[in-house]
Amino acid sequence: MRAFDPQLAEIRFGYGLSPVVRAPENAAAILAGLRAPDVMAARYPIEPFDKFRLRMVKAQEARVLRRKNRGTPKAAEARKLRNLLNKHARQAMYLWANQTFLRRIDTETAFRERLVAFWADHFSAHGKRGVERRATSPYIEEAIRPFVTGRFGDLLESAVMHPVMLNYLDQLRSMGPNSARAVKVGPGKGVGLNENLAREVLELHTLGVDGPYTQEDVTQLAELFTGMAFQAQNGFKFRKDFVEPGAETVLGKTYADAMGPEPIRAVLHDLAVHPATARHLAWKLAVHFISDDPDGDLIDALEAAYLSSDGALMAVYEVLLDHPASWTASLQNVKPPVDFISSALRGLAVSEDALKRLEEKHMRRVFAAPLIQMGQQWERPVGPDGWPEEDPNWVTPQGFAARVSWAMAAPEFLVGPLPDPRTFVDTVLGTWASEPVRFAAGAAESKAEAIGLILMSPAFQRR
Repeated sequence: MRAFDPQLAEIRFGYGLSPVVRAPENAAAILAGLRAPDVMAARYPIEPFDKFRLRMVKAQEARVLRRKNRGTPKAAEARKLRNLLNKHARQAMYLWANQTFLRRIDTETAFRERLVAFWADHFSAHGKRGVERRATSPYIEEAIRPFVTGRFGDLLESAVMHPVMLNYLDQLRSMGPNSARAVKVGPGKGVGLNENLAREVLELHTLGVDGPYTQEDVTQLAELFTGMAFQAQNGFKFRKDFVEPGAETVLGKTYADAMGPEPIRAVLHDLAVHPATARHLAWKLAVHFISDDPDGDLIDALEAAYLSSDGALMAVYEVLLDHPASWTASLQNVKPPVDFISSALRGLAVSEDALKRLEEKHMRRVFAAPLIQMGQQWERPVGPDGWPEEDPNWVTPQGFAARVSWAMAAPEFLVGPLPDPRTFVDTVLGTWASEPVRFAAGAAESKAEAIGLILMSPAFQRR
């Protein structure tokens, strides 16, 4: 077991070593950075969802205009407007990807950026059609980022009740079978209860797949969730006519029928402080930051910190950074593709100008397409459980080949001139710069090849 190591801190809890950003001196410095104002969010802004919502309003207006004027020139104009709105949303998505990368390149508190990514994956959600497909970054900016240093209950409420999550897990049309709306519509009209959100809240977001809940708990929670809806013009909306009447009981506790969102907030905060939630989150944090097979004592310590603080995340992070098991000398987890590229950009100190000059076609060629080939499409996890943590998911022939191609070509495109490989190997690998890697970098036929070999070294691929 080792004590705090500045270089390892940047690699394991951040996005790698940088030639221009000094590594933190101790765990206290990292925690102080988390408590300080969010400098990167201000420097590289991303549109919050409440502003993105205006794009959805315009798209909705275009759909209505087209529907009302089928077969007329106005319908054609509406179709062009819809296509233009989709194009602008897609271009904005690439801009926000750039802003995300720049935050990871320039930050002095890289742990914050890693935490934002971790919790965004924990609460995976994205729009399904039209401009909504581009809403993930605004969702993260509004529902996740401001809450990563607070209490988990507040983060849970923010994410679960957010319009993007409601849309993603089909909550918008979920109505109680005995609700006023269901009675009015009548049976056989395609209306009814949807349990997707309730199930994922219990299974993924709080208690865990092996948590102490039953199918009846899922159904009761789904009935409690009825009424949550969203309107592009107004944002979150609670529809009383969708609510299943009567009280609901979840995990043995009964929540009164208040015909409003208050019981929903209450059950979410109760789930947030449940012991099973504490254990589930402790395990997820240990696996993500330390190892696929984390030390049991570390998990116990994280769980205890969570329970004793009523889910205060800063208390949990403090234990994570102080525990001896967090400082094992060997690099453990394989970096997923997005993290691999992020750490390469940070190690190369890619400039703001270099990224912002990229046109959409360049963003697709340098980032979007390679990430798909590596197995991790930007902001599009396969399911609500997010991206897998286990190393074998990222160590595949196709994924490895795509990493090699990117490492050999992208740095030269993004940075000019390239750094001296003899310096770069120490810059990005620190004490993990082995003699074989130094030799390979020195024997390469070109700087681009040498840089690529360093980025593809086993030490750089892990954290």
